[in-house]
Amino acid sequence: MALFERIETPTLRGRIAEKIRRAILDGTIQPGSKMVERQLAAQFATSLTAVREALIVLEAEGFVAKKPNTATHVTELTLTDTEQLFDVRRVLERYAVELAARKCTASDAESLDTAYLSMLDAARAKQDGEFVRADLALHERIWEVARNEYLQASLRRINIPLFAFVMIHLVTERSALDLAHDAESHTALLNAIKANRPERACQEFDAAVHDWLVNLRREVFGQGEAARSPGRTSLAGG
Repeated sequence: MALFERIETPTLRGRIAEKIRRAILDGTIQPGSKMVERQLAAQFATSLTAVREALIVLEAEGFVAKKPNTATHVTELTLTDTEQLFDVRRVLERYAVELAARKCTASDAESLDTAYLSMLDAARAKQDGEFVRADLALHERIWEVARNEYLQASLRRINIPLFAFVMIHLVTERSALDLAHDAESHTALLNAIKANRPERACQEFDAAVHDWLVNLRREVFGQGEAARSPGRTSLAGG
């Protein structure tokens, strides 16, 4: 006898989350907008519970943020927010890259290649939103190779809102970013990890993280210097 009933898909919360997600990405709902649960429940003609569950899904994806004792808002990062996130990334993600380079197996290398090719495919198809998702998935795979679940959880908390913010910018602003070049800019870092060269991997990460922040300052906030590398590297990831 089955212990649980079959769950129908897509779920109501999933359908609500998808409608809100699309509204964010097409610019109908602007970054920083307040998400009022009762208003959303009335618009969707559904329960508060379903709306709250949908917002939890979107929060996990980084599209919305909720701070203690405050309302939920669509993710919006200031330049100061972004710089502070990168201050932490420089320490934690560098360590993850070092660990990944020390522990990477042949199987891990294959999975990294698969994740990279997914990102490259999205870039060649000029699918901005899918590209950012694949970029994040590649970074998550690197963190998994590091084999430290606490480090991985910390990096997800830092990076998911950043990647979501970049996705919103790319899609709503119709950015002319060269996605194929962005994808290819990962190769030096990935090659160092797959070759079990932690020192080289850290060097590649240090150079890349500088360029990522430079490009975010320029492309999103309209200020800053030119990047170290030729071309235009990824806004969020690498």
